[in-house]
Parts: sequence; structure tokens; C-alpha cells
Amino acid sequence: MDGLLYSKVEDRGHIRIVTMNRPEVANALNREASHELEEVWNDFAANDDLWVGIITGAGDRAFSAGNDLKAQAAGKRGPRPHTGFGGLAMRFDLTKPVIAAVNGLAMGGGFELALACDLIIASENAYFGLPEGKVGMIASGGGVQRLPRIIPQKQALGIILTGRRVSAEEGRQLGFVNEVVPVSQALDAALVWANQILELAPIAVRAAKEAVYASLDKPLLEDAVRATYPIHSTLTSTDDFIEGPKAFAEKRKPVWKNR
Repeated sequence: MDGLLYSKVEDRGHIRIVTMNRPEVANALNREASHELEEVWNDFAANDDLWVGIITGAGDRAFSAGNDLKAQAAGKRGPRPHTGFGGLAMRFDLTKPVIAAVNGLAMGGGFELALACDLIIASENAYFGLPEGKVGMIASGGGVQRLPRIIPQKQALGIILTGRRVSAEEGRQLGFVNEVVPVSQALDAALVWANQILELAPIAVRAAKEAVYASLDKPLLEDAVRATYPIHSTLTSTDDFIEGPKAFAEKRKPVWKNR
């Protein structure tokens, strides 16, 4: 994509790598940056050739320090995109998987942005937190809702109510970080995960993701399973649903058509 001021985009085959590019302010995002990123992710969602997304931050200091408070203090406020912070935090209809490659600080909106992704790969120097209360605010981009759904409630409240920083390793132990890697290797590790995802049928991956999220609010197992019936029914009518078993029988790698 051309004309980007606050981010960089690189497409590698079926993978889109999005880099928040404001290292001078620890990749904090102002209103304009979030609107730009919304367009980047809109394009990703609409492009049939892009199957997995990765978001990261420029440099090793920070993934994103969150909302650009200096811009806000200067009166540069305005409506965020309807898809939320970074164009992802409130985007609930994206079935393509997205991976956060967290290098350094992921604070406030930056943490919320990572939590909005399906997988989090963190470098050893990564720290996470929701410190909005320290400046009289609340994490309004889904952080206080997502975190207690991912880790135990008391552990989530311990993070939310104190605004403390959580290390990458503690995040892995708590369960919101998938893998911790050496400094400067978060993106490389995220690409390994992305390529593993690409071995699966993209339609099946999206159906599985959709089924997981569609069933999370169903307390009864039976209701959760039944909620996924329409998703599976749609999958059975695709070319890839036939290609997978056919490739297995012919002892070859499947050639996914994404249809």
C-alpha cells in the first residue's frame, strides 16, 4: 500500500506484515494512525490472496505504548475508527488469523491491540500492562473485557486494578502469550507460526477461528457445539474440503484454492 505515514506494510506471499512505524514515540498511536491502520486491515480482510496477518512495532523498544497521550493533551482528539485502536481492537468480524509479534512495551492500547490478535509472540524484553487508571482513564479498547476471558479472573483483576507491568514470561505462564523468544526475534518467530497456519486450508482455519469465538459465550457444551453447525455446514461445500482428503489419499501436499 502506498502513501502510509504511520505504518509500513509488507506482503510476503499469503502473509501481510504490518509495522506500526512511530518509534520516536514508542509506536504510540494518535487518531490519524489508527484510521490509517483501519484502512490497512480493511484491505487485508478484503484481499483473497492474504490469509494470515502479523502486526508488530518498529524497533526493539516498543510494540506500542498505546494511545498518544501527548497528542491528546494538546487537544488533538477526535473519533477513533469504529474498528478501534490500531484498526483492530474492536474489529470483531475478521475471520483471518492475526498474530501479534510483541517487541518491547505493549502498554494500554498496545496491550489491547495484542489481545485482539489470535496469537501473541513476545520477545524477552516485552512488557504488558493496562495502566490507564494512572492517568484517570480506563482501558476502553476491549482490554478489561478480553483479559478476564483469556486468563483467570483474579489474575486479570490483579493486572487491571494495579496497572502493573507483566513480563513476557509471566504472560506466558498466565496464558495470554503463546511463545517467548530472544530480543529481536519476535517477528521471525511469528512468521514461523504463520507458515504453520498456511499449511492448513485457509477456509478451514477461518471456520475454526469463527467456531471458537462463536462458542465462547455459551456456558453449556451442547449449545457451544450447536452454535458451530452452520459454520461447519458452509465449510463442507468448498473445494478445499474435497482437496484435503484427496491429497491425503494421493500422498501429496494439498493445493489450497481458498474456495
